[in-house]
Amino acid sequence: MPWQPYLYLILAIFAEVIATNALKASNTFSRLGPSLITVVGYGLAFYLLSMVLKSMPVGVAYAIWAGLGMVLTLIVAMVVFGERPDAPAMLGISLIVAGVIVLQCFSKMSAE
Repeated sequence: MPWQPYLYLILAIFAEVIATNALKASNTFSRLGPSLITVVGYGLAFYLLSMVLKSMPVGVAYAIWAGLGMVLTLIVAMVVFGERPDAPAMLGISLIVAGVIVLQCFSKMSAE
């Protein structure tokens, strides 16, 4: 199914975002619950990303995964941990999002 890699990619991104924010909450792996969520979340994220790579070029898949994961992680960190990015951080994030959009909309790369 042509949409299946995108479903796996979305799920991989969500797993990575949950794992990354749990990593902060784990307090350097000193709290069991968040530590377990971190390990399971990253394991699931990488497994799902590996499924995506069967039909999508690694550069495109990773750019989308990392870029959107970063943006969502920032949003969650702002809400949950009260983190506030400054103007240069927002500019950098905007450029990464623009790059992901260009890759997705205009790239002719295909998996071999």
